Amino acid sequence: MTKNEFESVVRDHQRMVYSIACNFFHNDAIAEEVAQDVFLQLFEQHRTIQLGAHCVAWLRRSTVHRCIDAMRRSSFRQEMQVDCMPDIASEVPETDLLLQEGLRRLIASLPEKPRTVLILRYGEDMDVEEIGRTLQMPVRTVWSHLQRGTAMIREKATRYLKEKVLEGDRR
Repeated sequence: MTKNEFESVVRDHQRMVYSIACNFFHNDAIAEEVAQDVFLQLFEQHRTIQLGAHCVAWLRRSTVHRCIDAMRRSSFRQEMQVDCMPDIASEVPETDLLLQEGLRRLIASLPEKPRTVLILRYGEDMDVEEIGRTLQMPVRTVWSHLQRGTAMIREKATRYLKEKVLEGDRR
């Protein structure tokens, strides 16, 4: 990979790398740091990485691994506190930013593997086979993490709504 090819790869894929990291941490500063680490590693290994699909898969896998490393290294944990979630309106517009923010926080509160799989599936619109290749895990395991993550989000949202109803009855 030449210098111009490297610059082109960075330009073409920096949004994808940043998006994965930002969805993982929900923190711009950490996402930028992870993206820089990924592209530094790409620069250091540019002779062994082929352009095209191989490079994209390498970037995704490296980004996920750097996110996990950063989380473990800094004991970064962002759990969604039920008290912090916004009230749900009876009629929610299609682009309700508070609802989107609540969903992002719920996803951020998941353990790393289900969170990573959900981010790649719904944030990056990757299919299950592609996620399996990227994370080097069997497709059935990817499906398990998708189902487990979805169930955990559903359970947390249900618990939140029940608490809000009980809170409203006390008033």
